[in-house]
Amino acid sequence: MSTVAPIANALTAGKLPRYTPAWVLLGSAVIITGIALLMGNPSIPGIVVVTAVLFVVLVYLLSLVVEGSRKAKDRLMTSLVTLAFLLALVPLISVAATTIGLGLARFDLEFFTTSMRNVTDAGGGALHAIVGTLLITLATAIISIPIGILTAIYLVEYGRGKLAKWITFMVDIMIGIPSIVAGLFAYALFALIFGPGIRLGIAGSIALSLLMIPVVVRSTEEMLKLVPNELREASLALGVPKYLTILKVVLPTSLAGIVTGSLLAVARVIGETAPLLIVAGFTQSMNYNLFSDRMMSLPLFVYSSYSQQGADPQQFLDRAWTGALTLILIVMALNLLGRLIARIFSPKLSR
Repeated sequence: MSTVAPIANALTAGKLPRYTPAWVLLGSAVIITGIALLMGNPSIPGIVVVTAVLFVVLVYLLSLVVEGSRKAKDRLMTSLVTLAFLLALVPLISVAATTIGLGLARFDLEFFTTSMRNVTDAGGGALHAIVGTLLITLATAIISIPIGILTAIYLVEYGRGKLAKWITFMVDIMIGIPSIVAGLFAYALFALIFGPGIRLGIAGSIALSLLMIPVVVRSTEEMLKLVPNELREASLALGVPKYLTILKVVLPTSLAGIVTGSLLAVARVIGETAPLLIVAGFTQSMNYNLFSDRMMSLPLFVYSSYSQQGADPQQFLDRAWTGALTLILIVMALNLLGRLIARIFSPKLSR
């Protein structure tokens, strides 16, 4: 006597078919779009929001009927988390798409090989601003990264008592200081030495270092705390001095995180405008010397191009958007470089 295998049915088995959420999303979009067209108000943002709400409700109700309350709650939370993730991507994608779309208008050789000297309308470029940004940021990193890493090493490996607590407290305060305050501090410092009205590229680096140091300290401190104490104890048990343990064991183990944190700190300061406007000044000419005269930067170039438009505003707007796109590309290049460095010097890859 032959037995016939029962027909599997996902609905009777207490489980929704695999592609149910996709079909529900498609159906929700069709329904809401049709209603919006019938009402004569096809607003795309409104359609997206209402479709998302209807999708969450329908998936929850279907799961509640077929799979039970426990699985329905799981699907509800999954849908909400996914929608929150997509919502967070909206401004990022919007900014990137807008910057790329408008920045390509002047993304040419002239923009990267000429300055704005003697240019009053069409033409010109941002070479002076690109060079200024790279030099100021490089000087800021040279000042901030060693100080930040050494401070973090002290707090994690040596710091005990009131001094360590006060340093931690001051680092927390410095993280929250407005950038304009850092610019005013640097200006006051250099004005005491060189007199009022001083504008130098190195002064901009000093101002930005006040913003960068606490970020480096915090990120490096967290990375050093992640290093297992067993590694330190094993090294010390072999008779290795503490400073060599830090140099040969602790720092290499946490190198990837330290590099990433340092690059995040660079990204934190590379787009600052207010401090550089106060202490680095504004110029249309090339300047390769951090210790002499005013020095332009890309954020200030974007700001000035947008706020001080000439007879043909479109020329200035095109330069502003291309400058913003260039700044984004520089930050992206720095992040890629940091990932490459972290991968090369990672202890896992050296074994």
